[in-house]
Amino acid sequence: MTKKINHIGIAVKSLEASIPFYRDTLGMAYEGSEEVAEQKVKVAFLAVGESRIELLEPTAEDSPVAKFIEKNGEGIHHIAYQVDDIETALAELQQQEVRLIDKVPRRGAHGTRIAFLHPRATGGVLTELCQAADH
Repeated sequence: MTKKINHIGIAVKSLEASIPFYRDTLGMAYEGSEEVAEQKVKVAFLAVGESRIELLEPTAEDSPVAKFIEKNGEGIHHIAYQVDDIETALAELQQQEVRLIDKVPRRGAHGTRIAFLHPRATGGVLTELCQAADH
């Protein structure tokens, strides 16, 4: 089902304050930023090997990322796995009675299609499936 780790999402209070550490201190390649209005976040991607770090800054106090930071502080928010066919992956998980947050994919950054699995079904780790925009 999964091909590789697509990215690790890290909740931050400020992209502007956080990007220099990953880009300048750790030497990751900055790939750009964008706002994902549906998710109420601004995101920045930095490449590390075949995967990426996705920094997530909330754009509203009621966003899931803002609530995460309020409860847990800044830090790892989720792990995203790349899949070829997100509908098939979700159907297989539903057949296995895995608890899903998203039964239908939604739009993510860079035109990807994403869906989240509930942390109670994944050992406490918020897990994202993502399908590249070119599929």
